[in-house]
Amino acid sequence: MNERRNLYFYTLKDNKTLAQADELSHLASQYGFNVVNNSNDANIIVSIGGDGAFLQAVRNTGFRQDCLYAGISTTGSLSMYCDFHIDDKEKMIKAMTEEQIEVRRYPTINVTVDDQSTFKCLNEFSIRSGIIKTFVLEVHIDDLHFETFRGDGMVISAPTGSTAYNKSVNGAVVDPMLPCLQVSELASLNNNRYRTLGSSFILSGERKLKLEVVQDGNDYPSMGMDNEALGIQHVKQVVIELSGEKIKTVKLKDNSFWEKVKRTFL
Repeated sequence: MNERRNLYFYTLKDNKTLAQADELSHLASQYGFNVVNNSNDANIIVSIGGDGAFLQAVRNTGFRQDCLYAGISTTGSLSMYCDFHIDDKEKMIKAMTEEQIEVRRYPTINVTVDDQSTFKCLNEFSIRSGIIKTFVLEVHIDDLHFETFRGDGMVISAPTGSTAYNKSVNGAVVDPMLPCLQVSELASLNNNRYRTLGSSFILSGERKLKLEVVQDGNDYPSMGMDNEALGIQHVKQVVIELSGEKIKTVKLKDNSFWEKVKRTFL
């Protein structure tokens, strides 16, 4: 941390959060940090809010590879991406002054739509029917046609996203030290015509997943990247793979991923 002194706060624009950010800016300045107004000038980016604010901070600052990200929770408790709470300033000061933090690296996902536009995700990519009707996806793993899916959609998550949308549809929680993709179904239809695996499956980080949208009158799937909708219609093909790039986040030495999972769910 000693070589990283340029700090940028990513906040919601409501008066309460702005006041909290102002207070934290004064505190950081007292301990030798330079608070900047442009994220491009920062080598530490701190979100104030919850996990949603953290995901927005990473996305809106361009998934920076050359800086650290940290999250400060303003809700009732800590969360998966937030190691600090807004009311526990003593903990923040100790982390800054006594070198109690480590760097944690989280893999990201690349999503390429129709061989044209590529987007990144930290948690997950989701594709769903845009209307109240099932739709069909041809699922390919590398060059293998794996299955024909009919249902509400699919969620493809990175390891850190395994505790989010993926978990809510009975996917497995995956250790973020494993570079992989997890594919989870949303209400698949299984009968004599359509047959899917019927469970989540995990792909090595070396694999490539391709989803082809079968055009049968429902060719307007709704797609999401983390907590943001992707406004593209008439989608024919989506390719998902690990990007090879990782987001560096602040980790307290006594707050591992599995300690977070235990605190959040058990």
